[in-house]
Amino acid sequence: MVAFIAFMGHIPAMAVSHRTSSDQNSTKTSRAIPAPERSAAARIASLLQAHSKKREGAVQVIDADGERLELPNVLAEVMYRAAELLAEGRPVTVLPDEEMLSTQAAADILNVSRQYLVRLVDSDELPAEKVGSHRRLKAADVAAYKVARDAKRASALDRLTSLSEDVGGYELGTKRR
Repeated sequence: MVAFIAFMGHIPAMAVSHRTSSDQNSTKTSRAIPAPERSAAARIASLLQAHSKKREGAVQVIDADGERLELPNVLAEVMYRAAELLAEGRPVTVLPDEEMLSTQAAADILNVSRQYLVRLVDSDELPAEKVGSHRRLKAADVAAYKVARDAKRASALDRLTSLSEDVGGYELGTKRR
C-alpha cells in the first residue's frame, strides 16, 4: 500500500532531511504547479479514469523507443490519483505506508510545530516508535491522523455554519441601527 499525502499550496513540502526556515520559504513558492503541467496531468487523469471505467485489460505505456509496457492496476491507480491531484495544482508526495518519518517531517505534513507533534505522540494520539532517542512515525499513521483531523475540523465548521444560519448570521441586506 502507498500513503498519498497531498499538500495544498500553503503547506510546505515535506523533506526527509532537515531544512532551514529560509529553505522552507523558498520551497513554498517553488512548489506551485505550472499551468502546462496541470493541463497534462488533467489529461492523463482523464485517460486513466476512462480506462478504469471501461475495465478493458491493463494500462499500457509506450516508452521513447516504442516499447509497450503494461502497468499493474495498483500502479495505474496511484498514477491516476497523483495526476488528479496535480491537475488541481496540489503538489504530491508518494510514500510507502511503512516509511518511517522523523518528527519534523511528520510535523511538516500535518502543518504543525514539531513540539506540538511530540505532544500528540506523548499523549498517544499519534503512534510512534522510539529508535534510540528519536521518535519515528509511519507515513500511513500520519496520513490517517491527518484525514481524521481534517474530517473532525470539517464537521465542526459545518456545525458552526449551521448555528450561524439558525441565528440569522448570514442574512444580508438587514440593516441594523
